[in-house]
Amino acid sequence: MPAPPDVEDMPDHLEVDTDPTDDRISHIRLANPPHNVLTEAVVLELGEAIDAADRDPDIDAIVLGSVDEPFCAGADLDELASLDVDAGNRWLTAYVETVDRLRETGKPTIAAVEGTCVAGGNELVMGCDLIIAGDTARFGQPEVGVGSTAAGGGLQLLPLEIGTRRARELLLTGRLLDAGEAVEWGMINRAVEAGAAESVAADLATEIIDNSSPQAYRVMKSIMKGWTNLAMHDREVTRELTANVWASDEFTERAEAFRAGDGQSPRSFAGVRPDEE
Repeated sequence: MPAPPDVEDMPDHLEVDTDPTDDRISHIRLANPPHNVLTEAVVLELGEAIDAADRDPDIDAIVLGSVDEPFCAGADLDELASLDVDAGNRWLTAYVETVDRLRETGKPTIAAVEGTCVAGGNELVMGCDLIIAGDTARFGQPEVGVGSTAAGGGLQLLPLEIGTRRARELLLTGRLLDAGEAVEWGMINRAVEAGAAESVAADLATEIIDNSSPQAYRVMKSIMKGWTNLAMHDREVTRELTANVWASDEFTERAEAFRAGDGQSPRSFAGVRPDEE
């Protein structure tokens, strides 16, 4: 069994270890209480942990989970509201590159979700090959309610995964799906008993490791990634637009209301047609 990392080398917002029954599996768990929100520091640590597992010759698969519920409530609104446009661009670049690490590694990546998995958290698990969830988990992209966008993959990948009409319903209303609905809609692979997602994900990882050709797996994953990349071709534009959204007064106001638990004040929806002369 590989030697455990030194305490000094452990990330501040993650828990990383190998599976107790199969040391070929690396468990990377979000550990940023109380809601496992994604900050720039969390995103960068997660990218480094995925890279480390990718490079480790003794690791054959990655299970992405969380220490506690919720799995991930998305990006830290306090941090996003403090960003100017340039800082917002850098934040999104770091985030998308981290999601891409899950999509690019030739090793199996399986998400083990317990509790709420929304916004950036849902985009994160969409980067994994497979998603296993406890039956009390919930999924969705509720960014529209707080004045943000699902720029990290939700807008691009969700329509490919569940169909355009269903994706529009989730993205434009902020509706969340329970685990059973998420399976029915093709958003996740399996719903299991609450608390069992990580063990089921590890068992599935072992099954893949023992029975799949690593070369064939890597090639098949690369080809499927090439297909989904067609939906990601404009992500630099999406990044720029979303960084400007985060720097807006409307986002600041709605994010503050959400954090305070206040109701949102409706605004008028603007059209796009030129005024008649």
